[in-house]
Order: sequence, then structure tokens, then C-alpha cells
Amino acid sequence: MAQREGSLDAPTRHPLDWKSPSFYDENNLNKELERVYDICHGCRRCVSLCNAFPTLFDLVDESDTMEVDGVAKADYMKVVDECYLCDLCFMTKCPYVPPHEWNLDFPHLMLRAKAVNFKKGNTKTRDKLLTSTDAVGKLASIPVISNIVNTVNTMSVTRKVMDKVIGVHPDAKLPPYESRTLRKRLANHNADHIQITATDNTNGKVALFTTCYGNYNEPHLGEDLVAVFEHNNIPVKLVKKEQCCGMPKLELGDLEKVETAKEANIPALLDLVNEGWDIVAPVPSCVLMFKQELPLIFPDDENVARIGKAIFDPFEYLMLRHKDGQLNTDFKNSLGKVAYHAACHQRVQNIGAKTRDVLQLVPDTEVDVIERCSGHDGTYAVKSEFHAASMKICRPVVTRVQKANADHYGSDCPMAGHQIENGLNEDKQPEHPLKLLRMAYGI
Repeated sequence: MAQREGSLDAPTRHPLDWKSPSFYDENNLNKELERVYDICHGCRRCVSLCNAFPTLFDLVDESDTMEVDGVAKADYMKVVDECYLCDLCFMTKCPYVPPHEWNLDFPHLMLRAKAVNFKKGNTKTRDKLLTSTDAVGKLASIPVISNIVNTVNTMSVTRKVMDKVIGVHPDAKLPPYESRTLRKRLANHNADHIQITATDNTNGKVALFTTCYGNYNEPHLGEDLVAVFEHNNIPVKLVKKEQCCGMPKLELGDLEKVETAKEANIPALLDLVNEGWDIVAPVPSCVLMFKQELPLIFPDDENVARIGKAIFDPFEYLMLRHKDGQLNTDFKNSLGKVAYHAACHQRVQNIGAKTRDVLQLVPDTEVDVIERCSGHDGTYAVKSEFHAASMKICRPVVTRVQKANADHYGSDCPMAGHQIENGLNEDKQPEHPLKLLRMAYGI
């Protein structure tokens, strides 16, 4: 069969063979990095996506040979460090992804390199701390302590100290911690009064996986979700027990911690699925973790596969209800013009622009969709060495928001919303689409 310049087939992903000894073979890894870097050097379509590709191309162009063979193997990790696994290169740019014979999956190769680096003990203490979202959240949300943490995180003097001591950039927005977490706020929530209406596509009742961010940092996300869903006669209950989904540790390359989180979460979620509950989560990265990453990391685990099929993005779920005639479209308020940033980890779910579709059901509402990465990632934008690059990546998004002159702006990813806010440097704050929908309903 003749080689093709690019593939016209739908992208497919291979399971991650992370328990094989060859996965951690550094020589084998470097050979694959060189092969893929050489393909990327010859293509360069992804140069505008993130800083990984400009870093690679600069290394090549500044080498003696001006080819990948002139780049020192020791410099390969400079490219890896810039990748935050947004997956946009795989999903939107690369013509050589599987099933193309070149079999190029850049994000998962970067993940493998991160895992090898983590295994070698090269991970910074700061990075381990930033990705320990459960432990940090539990401590920082303790009453009194939360006030101290929030005050320290907003003082210029202490932020400069944090920059010097642990490498957290003084200009990066750090999320506040709430002593009244979402799980505390919804501890006595009961929706037994709601009449359940199942459809061909949904069971009509959902269990909320609060996520670390939704629980400790912005509990109003979950409150807005509950209000919107129950306004649509969809009862909501909390997942009884949960840990971090594992995405922060995945981005660190700590796959064993990902497995630990999986072993804690899947049984609790499986019990709910067996009882007929669908699962939703307010943060796209967490939904993606269960939908895509865990099934690829644990391809032989049938329970993981079941949860992957049972978890939904909130707006994906609402559009499924609308498809079956079960969405309440009695909106009380228009939203005017909305500058809406489509989060990378929502786009990668291959569900379409469901948030836009739902918001456009609101009368006299115009949604300006911005399909560019905000450059935040979970931790990338707060690190001293990467913050400037993250803001450069976000600049086109900020420009689009400014030009839109919209009544509202925001993103499905709350952290991306605050990254845009940081770039705007204005008093106007981002508003999550769930909040906007709640406003439209007037509830």
C-alpha cells in the first residue's frame, strides 16, 4: 500500500502500555522521541498551539546540522516540559495520527517521557505539591486556615517569596479555598421530590462528581449545576465518596498515583451506575479523565470502560435531554452577547459544541465561540518558568474577548476563565456557562 501524505481517517488512540518494562526504557524512548521530533520538524503545523513545538523547532534550527540529529538528547525534555497534554495537536492539527502508518500520538509520547522522568526521581517537590489537589484542598479548606491561605495568596510580598522559594509566579492567579466546600453545602441535599423521566439517551437522574476544584475552590459551580439540572427535573445527588480524578498526577507522569485514584473512584461510581444513575462533573478535565484517559491506561478493566460510557459533560447531558424533548426552554432572561471559550479538554471529548448549542437556545443571545487554548493547564500557568509562555498562548483568546465587547465571557474550564481574566487585567470577571444558564432561567 502506497504511503499517504496525511490521513483522512478518524483519529484513533492506542492503549498506553505503561506497565511494560520497555515503556520506561530510556534508550527506546529517545529513539521514539527522535522519530517523532523529526516528523514534527518536517511538518511544523502545530507551531501555533503551545510552546512545546516552538521549543522543539528552536532546538533544531539552532543545532549544528539544523536537523533533529543535531539536537542533544539531554535537551529532549525541554520539549516535554512544555507539553501540558491539551491534546489539541492530536485532535485538530496532526495529519499523521493513527491509523496513519507513522502512528504519531504526540501527547501520549510526552506522557511517556514524563512518566520516565518521574520514575527517575527528577520531579520537583513543587510539582508534586501542586498536583496533590486532594491533600492541599483538605488542609486549605479548614476554617481559619482557608482565610490565611487566601490572604497569603493575594499579598504581593508573600507572592514574591513564593516565586523565589517554590517557583510559583507572582502574577499567576491562584484559586481561593472555601471552608464551606461543595460537599458541605450539599450534604443534606435531597431531590426525592423530583419525578424522574428517563429517555433513550439518559436515565434522567445524575450523580455529581464534585471534582477537587469544584469542591474546594469554586463550590458555586456545583450549586449552579444542581439548580439548572433540577430546574429541568433531573434529580442530582453527590457521589458518596471520591478522590481526585487523577488528571493532575497524569500530567506529572505519576501513573501509579493515577491507578490509586482509579481504585478509589471506580467502585463508588460503579455502584451508582448499577443503580441507574448517570455521572456528571463540572470540570472538563475530570470528565475527560474518565471518558478517555483511564480507558486507555486500563484497557482491560471493564468497570473503567463502563464508567467511561456513563459520565457526561453537563452540557452534553442537557443537549441529550433536549434531543428527547426534555429540556426546559422557558428562559426568563436573555444573555446578550457571550464570548465563550471552548475548553481544550471539552473539545477533545468529541461531543461537539454542546455548551454553545444550549446557550444559543436562550432568546436574544449570541455566542461567540473561541476555539483557542488558554495556555493554563492545571499547573503550567502558575509555575514561574512557564507563566510568561502561558500568557503568550492566551493572548489570542484575550484579544478575541476584547474585540467581542460581550456582555459576558467565560469557559467550561473555570481555570481557563481566570487565565483569560488575568490577561484582560480588568475588573470584569469570567462567568461559567452553568452560571449563565442559571441566569437565563432566572433561578
